[in-house]
Parts: sequence; C-alpha cells; structure tokens
Amino acid sequence: MEPVYTFTDTERDALRELLRGVTKNPYEDHSAFSAAIADLADSGDVPGYFVDLCRRIRDERAAGGTQAHVLRNCPLDEDIPLLDLDDPIADKHAKKHTFIGEAFLALFGRLVETPLLSYGTRFNGAFFVDVIAINKYSGMQTGFSDSELVYHNDRTAHPVRADFICLLGMRCPDGADYIYTGFVDGRDLLAHLTEEQQAVLRKPYFITPYDVFSRDNNGALSVSEDHAILENEHSFRYLDTTTTVTETAPPEAKDALLALKNALVRANKTRHRIQTGDLFTFANQDGLHSRDKMEINDPERARQRWLLKTYAFRDQAAADRYADRWIDGVPGRVGDGT
Repeated sequence: MEPVYTFTDTERDALRELLRGVTKNPYEDHSAFSAAIADLADSGDVPGYFVDLCRRIRDERAAGGTQAHVLRNCPLDEDIPLLDLDDPIADKHAKKHTFIGEAFLALFGRLVETPLLSYGTRFNGAFFVDVIAINKYSGMQTGFSDSELVYHNDRTAHPVRADFICLLGMRCPDGADYIYTGFVDGRDLLAHLTEEQQAVLRKPYFITPYDVFSRDNNGALSVSEDHAILENEHSFRYLDTTTTVTETAPPEAKDALLALKNALVRANKTRHRIQTGDLFTFANQDGLHSRDKMEINDPERARQRWLLKTYAFRDQAAADRYADRWIDGVPGRVGDGT
C-alpha cells in the first residue's frame, strides 16, 4: 500500500489561502506563473508541514523506497465547473477563472524538486493537463476517454517521457462508482524476469505506435523509433497490448515480450481510488500504471471524472538533458521531433 498523508482541514485551508496569492494565469503566461511559484517557494511562507512532507517524499524516492504516494484533502479551487465533454478543455478555459489546483501542483513539483514537462502539440503546450472523457475518444485507449486503460507509461512512444506523474482529483465520482489507478513497481516486474530475458528487453528490438490522441494532434506521428523496453535499473518503456517487436527482431525478442506479459500478471500491484482532493503521485518510467473501472453504476456521472495532471522530470539534471528540445526557450516544453 502506498504511503498516505491527509491534510487536516486547517492545513488545507491555510494552503489554499496561500495559493490564492498566485494570480498569474498558467495557460496564458506560464513563465510568469512559474516565476510566481518560485517566489512563493523561496518566500518562507509555505507552511512547514508541507515543506517537510515534500522533503520526505523526495528523500524516499532518492533512497529507492516506494515510488507512489497519496496526499489527501488537498486544496482545490472553490468552484469546480461541470465541463462540456464535447470539448472539455475549451470549456474549462471559459469557466475556470482561479488556479488553486494548478498552483498546488506547481508548488509540490517545486518543493519535491521535479521540474515540470509539457508537450508543445498537446493542449497548446500547457503544463497542466485535464484527464477527462472527451466524447470523440469514447471507448478508445487514451487517457482522454471513458475507457479502462491497460498497464503503460504515459507517452510510451515519445522520445521524452516523464519520470513522475501527479494526478489531482478535481471531480471524482463518489458513492457507487469505483475507478482505480493501478501501479506496479518496475522492481516487482524484474523479480519475475530471468537475467537472460532482461538482457533481451534491454535491446532496441521493440516499437510502440503513438496513441490516437497524439496522432490527432500531430498527423506526422505514427510509430516510435526502435527502442528497448527495459532501461536504467528498472525503467520500463511499455504499453501493454500495443508495444511489439520490430520486423527484424530475433525470435528471442518475442519470447522476452511474452515473459514480460506474464510478469505483469504475476507482479505485486497497488490500486488507489483517486477521490476529490486526492493527489496521487507515482513513477511513470520506474513502474507502469493503469485505469480500472471496478464498478460503475452511473456511467454519465463516472464520465465527468476530472483529474488535473502534471508530468515531471526526476530532477533538474534529467530536465537539462533535453534543453536543446525546449520550444521557444520555455524550459520543460518539448516538441514531437525524434
């Protein structure tokens, strides 16, 4: 079970009041918003309980501890609008005029020392992504659908991928609708793979097609470059049911891929039901995650589930490795070129 920290109502309200002082619009002027967050982090005004919590999470990650954490009763905007699922992103910009959720995620990223990442062709390059069911993607394998999602990394096919993901519950169904985010640590996958299988998975014998949402936003995207599945010590670049072997891969590549599929079934997993006000943060590459619809009694209510997401690099050094990809000089905003 991932560690859980629950803010008291007093702690939550104090943080919300502090974040109200960040008045810049992150969607219109990210640089000014980011500078305001940096000033806040350096001001000495951030409550010690939040600074200490972020330090503990940072230290636990660095020490090789759990790679998934939950913060509950987090500060949110007081008005969470109901969004039109034909175009929920545009509707959010029209209806949502405060940015408490965004400021909380940005401050968390700053204090945990994980610089944010965004993609220039997605949501106009925004660093805050709305995970919500868009009508045109209903039933498809994309985070912007009402579907379950197989175990995967976000942006598996993309050459620049987040080390960590944050999901903040803005509106989550309660009562009788149960949607869980599954997480499996890469180390638990390794435990079910032989050294020979791991060695094959470290070779560039595999490819991953881009998801439908990526292709819609950039028609030039189709399939990743040839890539390894296993990288670093226990990082997995893998989208279940989609990542496959290249045409020229040797037979042992397919055997290793099948072994990984078996390992994914057998490995220990955790599942967290993100509720309104929850922040679920976990490793994107040193593990795999999923979306599981365990029980849905009101499909329309469940489709209004809205998570605010950020992508982040492991640390500043990891971000700096991609500095030559920054679009218009905005640190963390990358293009789709390979």
